Amino acid sequence: MKIYLQASELTRRVGDKTLFSNINLGIGEGQRVGLIAQNGTGKTTLLNILAGKDDADGGEVILRSGVKLGYLSQSPVFPDEMSVLDACFWHARQDRDDTEEALDLEVRSKQILGKLKIGDTSRKMGVLSGGQVKRVALANVLIQNPDLLILDEPTNHLDLEMIEWLEGYLARQCITLLMVTHDRYFLDRVCNVIVELDNETLYTYRGNYAYYLEKRQERIDNARAEIARANNLYRTELEWMRSTPQARSHKARYREEAFYELEKKAKQHIEEDKMRLQVNSTYIGSKIFEAEYVSKAFPAGEGRNELVILKDFYYNFSRYEKMGIVGNNGTGKSTFLKLLLGLIPPDSGRFVIGETVKFGYFSQEPLQVDESMKVIDAVRRVAEYVDLGGGKHLSAMQFLQHFMFSPLQQQNYIYKLSGGERRRLQLCTVLMQNPNFLILDEPTNDMDIVTLQILEQYLQDFKGCVIIVSHDRYFMDRVVDHLLVFQGDGEVKDYPGNYTQYRDAQKKMQKVEDSKTKVSVSSANNVSSSISTNGKPRLQEKKRRLTFNERKEFEQLEKDIELLEQEKSDIENALSSGTISVDEITTMSKRLPILNDELDEKSMRWLELSEFA
Repeated sequence: MKIYLQASELTRRVGDKTLFSNINLGIGEGQRVGLIAQNGTGKTTLLNILAGKDDADGGEVILRSGVKLGYLSQSPVFPDEMSVLDACFWHARQDRDDTEEALDLEVRSKQILGKLKIGDTSRKMGVLSGGQVKRVALANVLIQNPDLLILDEPTNHLDLEMIEWLEGYLARQCITLLMVTHDRYFLDRVCNVIVELDNETLYTYRGNYAYYLEKRQERIDNARAEIARANNLYRTELEWMRSTPQARSHKARYREEAFYELEKKAKQHIEEDKMRLQVNSTYIGSKIFEAEYVSKAFPAGEGRNELVILKDFYYNFSRYEKMGIVGNNGTGKSTFLKLLLGLIPPDSGRFVIGETVKFGYFSQEPLQVDESMKVIDAVRRVAEYVDLGGGKHLSAMQFLQHFMFSPLQQQNYIYKLSGGERRRLQLCTVLMQNPNFLILDEPTNDMDIVTLQILEQYLQDFKGCVIIVSHDRYFMDRVVDHLLVFQGDGEVKDYPGNYTQYRDAQKKMQKVEDSKTKVSVSSANNVSSSISTNGKPRLQEKKRRLTFNERKEFEQLEKDIELLEQEKSDIENALSSGTISVDEITTMSKRLPILNDELDEKSMRWLELSEFA
């Protein structure tokens, strides 16, 4: 295997904080590497160093000669006056003067931009939203056809349809990949190597995300066992050190040096899994909210058609409901939340909110706080204590520790925090207020996986109502019990079930529609062929029918497809249940792509035979 990129003995410090120390990483041809770490531990810094955008304090990075590298940064920047199409060509190395090359590149860029829902390629970059700029930057790096692709949070600002397209695109392409993402389904389906940055060190796991979960737990268990053994031996050696304070012999000095190494190991600390954080929410009555035939639209403007969000929308929200909201970008998901919160008025209709409802709103907008404040002071301004119920309380400091802010980090100034750490702090300021109705708008953006796991557990135990807008499929499957699907032009559908169940139902409907379309086209062709050029009926050609063996195959395919779909549904329900073991997760994750391939193959054959059935 050719090594495309080799990083050796990399060290990087920020102020008095060491992000990583003497780490080594090799990325070989065909490897798809997912990088996992907590916010603030140096993921983006490491990617910048590997991509040549930043320097390490020590060590070196070697990119193999002739290897073309493409890099998507977390916050890409383009000149404001540059058009979308020119931005796509900006870092492409093809010669724009070569007509054939330029034409091919332009066609390719428009195809990718179409998949990423960027339609008007003449628009200026300065008028695009942050999410649109990120999508243009993603198109820019994909059309370069790099040998090695480095992506920092590529699924941020993509809707579910785009994420699934990108997932399939990367899985199909013969490309070498290193990426940071919080999307665990994406990691599981695209990556074949997981690298974890933890405690200033890199750990490599040669498998997908499910395999990583299993092997990481083994590593932690082994480390704890080693620390326990070191502690037992340390007590014995400590007695020896104390009992012989006089000058050591030459042999004893070796034992003394070994003691200090042993002491260092014994004092290592492996962070225990956080206990489930069960906070007592404020009492909520049976009346939550009722949307009474609400309509909302934004009029047409320069270069924009009228945008209809809701048309006579009625919904009665029930107590303890946990709802997910999904839909393509621009269909009005965030606007719906602002209508509910009274931040913008409806055109007609109204929301009737129950008297006991206390909203907690986690928005996409950045945390509005004095950045010269310390983390702990920003939280104490909200509340000194959190009510756990039963007379128990957590101090602000203890609450922050549950969300991965150590006592030392709590004394940090906010301006020193990474983007992900700020989002985590913002989440804490919302939850500290003891709301009984949580409204979370894209809560997973810029969050690390550890924080997402804590938040998932919190929401599963939350004794109140929840509405979540999110493109994170894994997160939605774990938390919500049904969906509102925004389909555009004011159409909103209520779907009972989680996201995976919704997508399965969609795919089945699409197969039925595709089958009907094929049959309709085939029938139209038969009618057309039965009429001669002079308008008189032709002799009807004999219609092709299934042979005996094909009839048996067709019947068996129907049974096989039903069984495979049931097995797939069972596996996905189990994977999102949170109740199965790591071994079962690994086995099921390996079986799932095989199932999908079998289903695709059998469904295609069924469609072929259905034309003649």
